[in-house]
Order: sequence, then structure tokens, then C-alpha cells
Amino acid sequence: MDYFNAPQSPNIAVIGLGYVGLPLAVEFARHLPVTGFDIHAGRINELQQGTDSTREVEPEALATASHLRLTSDAQALADCNTYIVTVPTPVDDHKTPDLTPLVRASETVGAALKPGDTVIYESTVYPGATEEVCVPVLERVSGLRFNAEDGFFVGYSPERINPGDKEHGFTTITKVTAGSTPNTADYVDGLYASVVIAGTHKASSIRVAEAAKVIENTQRDVNIALINELALLFNRLDIDTEEVLRAAGTKWNFLPFRPGLVGGHCIGVDPYYLTHKAQQVGHHPEMILAGRRVNDGMGAYIAERTIRQMLRQGINPVGARVLVLGLTFKENCPDLRNTRVVDIIASLREHNVEVEVCDPWVNPKEAEEEYGITPLLEARERGVYQAVILAVPHREFVEGGADPIRALGAETCVLFDVKSVLPAGSATLRL
Repeated sequence: MDYFNAPQSPNIAVIGLGYVGLPLAVEFARHLPVTGFDIHAGRINELQQGTDSTREVEPEALATASHLRLTSDAQALADCNTYIVTVPTPVDDHKTPDLTPLVRASETVGAALKPGDTVIYESTVYPGATEEVCVPVLERVSGLRFNAEDGFFVGYSPERINPGDKEHGFTTITKVTAGSTPNTADYVDGLYASVVIAGTHKASSIRVAEAAKVIENTQRDVNIALINELALLFNRLDIDTEEVLRAAGTKWNFLPFRPGLVGGHCIGVDPYYLTHKAQQVGHHPEMILAGRRVNDGMGAYIAERTIRQMLRQGINPVGARVLVLGLTFKENCPDLRNTRVVDIIASLREHNVEVEVCDPWVNPKEAEEEYGITPLLEARERGVYQAVILAVPHREFVEGGADPIRALGAETCVLFDVKSVLPAGSATLRL
């Protein structure tokens, strides 16, 4: 095989079978041999039983992925020649990028690499991370040289999965691609173009593709921060934010952002990857960090407004029972990663409030392990809560309107509609 040409017959390994990796593996497995690898044997077992706890892939789709082999055994990667890494890239408690999952995945791939193989990264990183962090690991573990005749090649194609979004999936979102050599770039682009019906965009370099991904969510974060700050201002001015946004939205080029909590694995995390790199090269990213401060403070703000309203209505917060509806980071999705609902809960508990959480979408064991919170799958009592906070508007909560939610509260009760999904005037508070 000419070392300037990537493999002619792709044998794909997908490393990490979460929200990103599983849909990708299933789609490629309709056409090509795919080994889906995950370090968690329990995850492999549930998928082999035809169940996806992330609810991103339906059982029928799993069953028809005829070329998909699922495993937690790294030895099974040895016969693959194209490795797609889709592991998480979180931040630590100090908001610093935690590349541990990416490094470990690179070590796993490095142990299986052979001359001529291609490694494609989908994990979100700061510009330069693929070549500065991942490539040295691949070289060290494999003993092969990067971009050499007897070595390996690297591509980058940032994930654009939106958990819970059935309209915009892996095949219906334009895919940005890049490669470490011109031929690798062509191979990576062609590989994705064979399954992504929305088409591809081939970037000139891996660094450009990395930067494009990380600014997508940074842009959204900053825009939401502006609307959140306006919501704080309009509350002081006693103006309804939702009414203001509807009025402003009549202009053709007004951007339809709404206030709220900003969590999840992307929007609430990716900006810290960009600011980390910016500070490394001596640039202080004022706007990005300011937006992060505003958005990270919204949970505490919601809790404080709830407490103040309880006091106005003659409710003593100490020992009061407050029900928080929703724990996931967004509606109609079981994803708990970086949910900021936990900030509301923590702030309420600082006021000695008895907080109960209800969310029919989550795995209670996962919530307990991640946050020390065991949510109810449905509210067991009616008419007992002094405040109800609709934090995440799952369809189970909102399909009946405000009355079923109000019925959960006591005669004197505060109802906070965080995302303004209930009919106007039916909630005590909203952002």
C-alpha cells in the first residue's frame, strides 16, 4: 500500500459508545465492518441486549446494524485500520480541560496501531490538542512515526451531536473534516461523505477544524449569557423578559436565544477549552469568561429568587419542602452531564430548604453516583410543596399545562417556570 494513501477498505473501530460514538458506529455499520469499543462492560452488555440507555439509538437501528461488533476487549481492535475516538472531554473542578479520557483512549488505540492506519478524533478540544497531546501518545505507545511511510496518520472531524434531537442527527448535520496529510484529509472526508447525507466541509488543517468546533458552542454560550444578563436586568425593572424577547423577535435578524441554565457536555464546557488555550498564548479572553460567569451563576439566581418570593408570600424557607422538576441538562433527554440544575439544589439547601427532585428521564443510580442526588421518577405527593421549580420542561411535565404542576404545591406555593414554557400568567416566577 502506498503510504500516502489511506486504507482502501476501511475496517472501523469506534472508541467510546456514548451519545456521540454509538450513533456513528451504528450508521457506519450499515455499510462497513465496525468494532464498537467501550471500557464499560455494562454498556456493552446493554447494547448487546438491544437497549441504549442514552435513547439516541432505537432498538430497531441497533438490530439492523449488521456489521457492528460490540466489545470491551481492547484486543479486538487489532484487525481494524481506521480508529474514530469519541470519548468525552470534560473540565475539572477548576474549569481546566481534563484530557485524561482522551489520553487513555489514545493509549488504547496506540496499542493496536499498524503502519498505514488512520486515527480520527471527534472529541472537542482546543486548537492544537490533537497534534500536541494525542499524537505523541500514539507515537509513544505504538512505536510508529506520525505521517511517516511506515507510520500512522491522523484526522479530525468534530462531533455535532445534539442529545435528544431526533431531527438533527449524525447523518443530517454537515460534517467538518480534516487530515494530517492531503491524502489523509481526502480519505477522512470521503469516509464521512459516504454516510452523511448533509455533506461535508473539508478544512485546510486539523487546527482549523478544532477551532471551528470549539467556537460553535462558545458563540452560543456568549449569546445566551447576554440574554441571561438582560433577564437579570429586566427582573429589576419589573419587565417580563419573555414579552420583551417576543417583541424584539419581530425584527428579521434578531437572534432567538432565551434565558436559562447552560449545562451539558458542550456549551457549558467547550468555552473553557478555548480560554485555556488563549491564556496559554498570552491572551485574556474577556468576553468568553464574562459569559461563563453569567451563565454559571444562573442556578444560584433562580434559587435566590425562589427564596425571596417565598418570603414575600409569608412562607418560611427553613424546613420548607421544595420540589425541583427535572435534573437532566435539557428536556426530553436522559443526559446528566454538567447539568446546572444541581446549582439550584445546592443553593436552596444553603437556606435549609428540604429539596426533592423528580425526573422521569434519568437513571437514579447514575444521578446518585454523579451528584449524590436520588430523584423520584414521579412526584408521589400532591398539595405539600411550598415551592415548585420547573427546571427542565420534559414533555411529561408540561403536556397538561400549569394546573397539574400547581396541584403539587400547597395552598400557598411559589411556581417558578424557568424556561417560560407554561402559559403566560400561570407561574409565579419565570426568567
